[in-house]
Amino acid sequence: MRYAQGVGLTDSERTTQERLRLQAVERFECGQKNVEVAAVLRISVRSVERWRRAWREGGEAGVLSKGSPGRPRLSEIQIARLERELERGPLAHGWSDQRWTLARIKTLIGRLFHVSYTVEGAWQLLRRHGWSWQQPARRAIERDHSAIEVEEGDLAAGKSIAAERGAWLVFEDEAGQSLTPPRARTWGRRGCTPVIRVRGRGSGRVSMVGMTCYKPGQQSRLFYAVREYTGRKDQPKGFGWRDFRDLMVRARIQLGGPIVLVWDNVRLHLVKQLREFIDANADWLTVFQLPTYAPDLNPTEGVWSLVKRDIGNLAAANLGEVTRAVKRKLNTLQERPDVIDGCLTGTGLMPDP
Repeated sequence: MRYAQGVGLTDSERTTQERLRLQAVERFECGQKNVEVAAVLRISVRSVERWRRAWREGGEAGVLSKGSPGRPRLSEIQIARLERELERGPLAHGWSDQRWTLARIKTLIGRLFHVSYTVEGAWQLLRRHGWSWQQPARRAIERDHSAIEVEEGDLAAGKSIAAERGAWLVFEDEAGQSLTPPRARTWGRRGCTPVIRVRGRGSGRVSMVGMTCYKPGQQSRLFYAVREYTGRKDQPKGFGWRDFRDLMVRARIQLGGPIVLVWDNVRLHLVKQLREFIDANADWLTVFQLPTYAPDLNPTEGVWSLVKRDIGNLAAANLGEVTRAVKRKLNTLQERPDVIDGCLTGTGLMPDP
């Protein structure tokens, strides 16, 4: 085993290393060779060579460990204070959500103690003092294999028609978000599940509808609409059939070509007005309906996952903050076609070249 010059060692480990070095010095004085010393002490020959060189230059004092510049630069008192501040949560230090990331902890150390840590250094410091990266457990819903076969068959047909017509393959889905934020990973004491604080009261909901659009040789696109419901009288709670119609028309105009639309068969997708609109525009619009719950085959679900991960543990004072956070993330995704492609890749459904 090779013992480095104090890098990443605790006090007890460093004491053990000092003992080994002194034992090596005794064997140097007895005239033992480097290979013999390494074999007896079970360390590398290179370490013995380095220790012998230090012993020749500085005697026994030259062999003793001088510590490491990589060791923690915070005292035990400072570390205790850092842990208290971490337990107060990110909100107490000006962040909008309740996630402790390494970058934030690095910034906090700089603010509190005027000491510069790297992200890796912050990670080592936390691990050394019993903190870990934690996330609440979740369980996936088992799906019926026969339903999967139907979905994949419909998607194959949709891809074939899109290729024949030179159309865009468009996946549509809806999602919503209340004032209660999604749970996201954060740093906490090992063995103690972190607790995030959420508002016990507050009504309203942010409704989202999105379309991810794909076509071989073209840059992938994302279209979306967001509606905020605050509970006021006569305010629509979500999207209606006209909103879906308008979003389809908007997508067709901006994409500049026919569309093969894939969505589930929730009740709102099957209303008479939408069916009539789809039939009247069959020259540019073809619709395939999938079972209601098919998140693993819809890339738009990947978009919602990214949005909710970004607002995880968000401590919003009102629904408007949630709406702004959602729009900010969706606008960012619109400028990242590579990420939109990644959402499709995650489903295992790649368009034919």
